[in-house]
Amino acid sequence: MEWQTLGSFGIYSAAALLCLVGFILSCLSLSGTWLVLAATGLVAWSRRPEFPGIGTLILFIVLCIGVEVIEAFAGAWGVQKRGGSKAAGWAALIGGFLGIFLGGFIPIPIIGNLLGMLLGSFGCAFLVEQNRMKKTDHAIHVATGAVIARLGVIFLKMGVTLLMSLILAIGVGLS
Repeated sequence: MEWQTLGSFGIYSAAALLCLVGFILSCLSLSGTWLVLAATGLVAWSRRPEFPGIGTLILFIVLCIGVEVIEAFAGAWGVQKRGGSKAAGWAALIGGFLGIFLGGFIPIPIIGNLLGMLLGSFGCAFLVEQNRMKKTDHAIHVATGAVIARLGVIFLKMGVTLLMSLILAIGVGLS
């Protein structure tokens, strides 16, 4: 086996691993799109000037930033759309991050973290709204909005991560 072929195999293997880890992170509502961008950059560096070129890298950067912007507003939008406060939106975001880590104690890999995130978002948004309005039904309604927004962002991240990975894989395979 030639060194160049061995090097290409290593680069493609690293890129595939980055895409896989990126997808897993996206399932946990973390930013896996950036890992797919890193994989694309690695492949672009090794294959220049072939696919993926600068256009693909720019497109992927725009997608990564777009997902982050949407995520930043989604939680607050989900809470406020249901009549919640900005504080409840922040509480849902912070509760979600805490829940990801505490969910690691649930003995079901990945699912435990996801459940922890959803429960943390719901719980913290609920507590803030319950404390603010003293109405349990309203607090449940608002906290449910936080969970729905969180799930929407997870599906968005998973979809964009898969789309980017497929574009990379198909583009490399065709060129």
